[in-house]
Amino acid sequence: MKSNEDIRRRLGLRPVINVSGTMTSLGASIVVPEAVQAVSEILPQFVEINDLQRKASARIAKSCGTEAGFVTASASAGISLAVAGAMTGTDLLAIERLPDTPGMAKTEVLLQVGHMVSYGAPVDQAVRLAGATVVPVGTATQASGYQLGGAITERTAAALYVVSHHVVQYGQIPLEEFAAICHAKGVPVIVDAASEYDLIGFLARGGDIVIYSAHKFLGGPTAGIVAGREDLVRAAYLQNRGIGRGMKVGKEGVVGAIAALDAWERRDHAAARAREDGHLKLWHEGLAGLPGVTAVIEPDPTDNPLDRLRVTFDPAKCGLAAWDVADRLAAGDPPVIIRDHEAEHGFIYLDPCNLHDGEAQVVLDRLLAVLRGAAGDPPKGDARARLAARAQKGLESLLRFPR
Repeated sequence: MKSNEDIRRRLGLRPVINVSGTMTSLGASIVVPEAVQAVSEILPQFVEINDLQRKASARIAKSCGTEAGFVTASASAGISLAVAGAMTGTDLLAIERLPDTPGMAKTEVLLQVGHMVSYGAPVDQAVRLAGATVVPVGTATQASGYQLGGAITERTAAALYVVSHHVVQYGQIPLEEFAAICHAKGVPVIVDAASEYDLIGFLARGGDIVIYSAHKFLGGPTAGIVAGREDLVRAAYLQNRGIGRGMKVGKEGVVGAIAALDAWERRDHAAARAREDGHLKLWHEGLAGLPGVTAVIEPDPTDNPLDRLRVTFDPAKCGLAAWDVADRLAAGDPPVIIRDHEAEHGFIYLDPCNLHDGEAQVVLDRLLAVLRGAAGDPPKGDARARLAARAQKGLESLLRFPR
């Protein structure tokens, strides 16, 4: 852990402990040694990028059980490129004209309203960046096959299906049904599976192109992996001659993704799960019996093979609301960043997947210290007002960038 802290302290950055998850805002994940080595080897060298991408395509096809693939700047970029490819095919003039679409036959992309979420930016914006028009399907809490089928017209270029803990987890059309309806009318299905373990299942269940983050569970450098049908992959890759130019990935991103996929195939996933389960047990037992604190181990909502600890706080008994706990953990030394996107409901999550040796105990010690300190230093003001002020403070900090 010391070597990781050194560069952060040299740059004047906080050496945070991440129990939030594979979040881009925290650097996503711990890059695996194989990818670190591959990146260091390629950085001083020149390489023909298109040929390197061909090697990546073969590696992606093997890992994902599909025909082809390529590496791009991010999963978000992969969505934009896949959408653009579905509209233009291999028409080079159309590729150069995007995002302008006058005269283009197919420019609409279907998206369930319950999947219209933000992952740091609106997912529908990734579609609109390509020049496409988003066609909403259903409502936020309910979508049906007849609504999807009725939204398909001669203008439909593709349909986007989002797999994420952010989306509504009920009332949505299952991927198999979604794909069957689209395929019956000749519409390709693009699956955003940025944060998913399963590299094969989404294609097997009907996805024509599936997009992953190389830098999350795979443990590669920041990049996106586009995998799928060869004709659709080719059309998406050709967008590098157009809107994809600003989304290009460097040689280190491509080589790092290849190495991360190699390492993923050899990884002892059972051992990783056992290590994470040990962290969860430590936290669960350490918080047991504390007044106003309830800890429950919960499975991942999108069926990734991992669990998290959901910790609920009763302010009347423990003295702190969930967001107070999150803020105090983040403000401490060392800073501990937890999964707090549902803190207004009274709970946080502790994610065990991104810890260095010894950090799980530090997380527990910090959490216990925060709870013990609540009696002598209770938060001031109305709880809901503190929550609103918290959100405003984060926004104001961003708007002051780079200061």
